Parts: sequence; C-alpha cells; structure tokens
Amino acid sequence: MKVNCSIALALIAGALTTPAMAKTNSTVAQRWLAAAPPVPEFKIPTSRAAWERQRKQVRAQLWKLLGDLPPRPKKLAVETLKREDCGDYFREKFQFDNGAGAVVPGYLLIPKKLSGKAPAILYCHWHGGQYDIGKEELFGTNATPVGAGPELARRGYVVIAIDAYCFGERNGQGPGGASERGSAGEMTASKFNLWFGRTLWGMIIRDDLLALDYLCSRPEVDAQRIGVTGISMGATRTWWAMALDERLKAGVAVCCLTRYQNLIEHEALKAHGIYYFVPGLLQHFDTEAVVALAAPRPLLFLSGENDGGSPVDGIRIIEKKVKQAYQLYDAGKEFESIVYPGVGHQYTPDMWQRMMVRMDSALMKP
Repeated sequence: MKVNCSIALALIAGALTTPAMAKTNSTVAQRWLAAAPPVPEFKIPTSRAAWERQRKQVRAQLWKLLGDLPPRPKKLAVETLKREDCGDYFREKFQFDNGAGAVVPGYLLIPKKLSGKAPAILYCHWHGGQYDIGKEELFGTNATPVGAGPELARRGYVVIAIDAYCFGERNGQGPGGASERGSAGEMTASKFNLWFGRTLWGMIIRDDLLALDYLCSRPEVDAQRIGVTGISMGATRTWWAMALDERLKAGVAVCCLTRYQNLIEHEALKAHGIYYFVPGLLQHFDTEAVVALAAPRPLLFLSGENDGGSPVDGIRIIEKKVKQAYQLYDAGKEFESIVYPGVGHQYTPDMWQRMMVRMDSALMKP
C-alpha cells in the first residue's frame, strides 16, 4: 500500500491536528487530582552508582505494574509464509506463536547486497483508530510521510513490524471473536487481561519484545545495532520498549511524549485509548521515570506543540528529569526532545529526516 506523500500530509493535517488544550485553574479534573493520593516526585540521584541502583528498582516496578504476564517462549516458533523480491530488498511475511494463545503476523524486510551483518529497526505501528492497518503502515499510510519500511530497507536496515493486539490481521481475533472488531475488540481484550491480573499494554509490549527476539536471531542482523521507532501509539511502544529492554540501542518516538498528571490536568484522557492505561502507575512515578531508563542510549522525541494528547508543560518536565539521567553518563547529547511550533499530532517531513539522521548516527557504524 503506497500513499502519495502530499495526500498523506493533507490527511494528517486535517484529521489528526488538534488544538493544544489550555491548562485550567478550577476544573473537575483538578478536583479529582486533589482527592487522589499524591504522586511521588521522581528524583534523579546525583551519582551514577545511585542511579543504577534506582533504575533497577524502577524497571522491576514497571514489570510488576504491567501485571502477571506469561513468560516469553525460550525458543520462538516462527513460520515464514511468503518471501517476495521487492527490487531493493526482500520481504518476508511471517507469523509466530506468542505462547499466550495468539498467532502474531508480521513483515521482515531484508536489504539486498548486504556486505555483513546489518543494523535493524523494530517498527511499531500507530493506533489512530485504524484497526485494519497495523503492520501495513510500513508501506505508507496517512500515519507517515513515506513508506517507512522500504525507505529504511533501502538505507541498509533490516526492518521488522508486527500487528499489535486488535490491529491488522488480529482485528476481530480477541476474546469476543469476529463479532467484536475495532474499539469493541480492544475494550474486550483489555477487560479480559485485567481479570487475569495483567494489562493489555503489557501484552502488547510483550509481543514487541518477542519480535525483538526474532530480530536478534536472524543471521542478517547485528544484534548490537537495533533501534526502535514509531508514531503515536508506536511512539509510546518505542519508549516503553527502550525502558524495558537494553537490547534496543536507539529510539525515535514521534508524538505521544505524554506525562500522565499533565494529561489529567488538561482534561485530555479522552485523547488515548483504553490500551494505554496501566493501573497503579501514578502511585509510584510518572512518565519521566519510564523514559529515564533509556539513558544513556540515543533517544529522540519529536512532538507537536498543538498535540492535545501530549501537553507541552508535561513534556518540559520530562525533558528536565531525563536530561539529568543522561548527564550522569556524560551523555547529554544522546537525549534530544524537539517541540514543533504550530504542529499537531502528525509526522512531518522534517521529523522523518531527523529520525533517519538519528538512527544512522547511532546504528550505521559497527
């Protein structure tokens, strides 16, 4: 599927750009926050040794918050369904059993003329209410300025993308079956997992890390040069995966750098789907704690000033805290966050170019 770049950008500008939500002074949301338990302030210690101890605790707490997730299979059973010659690269359609009752379909793009092991990208698709697209986003939709998969493959990256729960070929494959597609299926999948003491978000990230397991096993891939990227839900998947798995050496997240307390203050919880919410997280910390776990690995955030789902005042708090973590490693330059004036929830050509430059600088050289 290929969408003309100008058409794609027009669709994005018309459908996804939302005005920035002004923080109010006496809202119902603030009364709710005032009545809730206070969120502990997340503090970065002044020494690297102290931070290393703290980051282990934060990561362990994140896994606990995601719930009682099934253990990942020690050996992933992957079936290659089709291999196609796409000119500059080969495209493999595959599927694997995730060990939790689901078959996960995906694509693997392999550049031709590799001279050795190649860098790789775990590409995380977005949400956008477009449940039928999923991994097909790789080949161009209104989510991205260009088809990310082919462009990355032509630059020499092995690229993998899977369908998250309720998306693409997995739409209508949840506990409610084919009668529940789209948001109905997503809601049912969330309810089902909560009953078993785990989160839908945790199961989504679990599948992403299974895709990473597969990527690391491929003979074409240099497992020391793997990055992760995505827009919107794909961006959130990006920074959560970076937080939980050190095998990811670089990340670029487009939109969705969202601090949860600020989201509440701006009365913007409606900007995110049910998949997004992790029970109990604010009893321990906010987004800055999750993002800080990526330090000192290269991490770039690209956000729009007018993205109502990512209030800028929250972004500024995250930036300040996360920079402190990076500075403990003398790696301040490896963390960057750019907020584009007048831009909404969208992937602009400049964002795309910055993503490519950051990935190339972090991953291209062995």
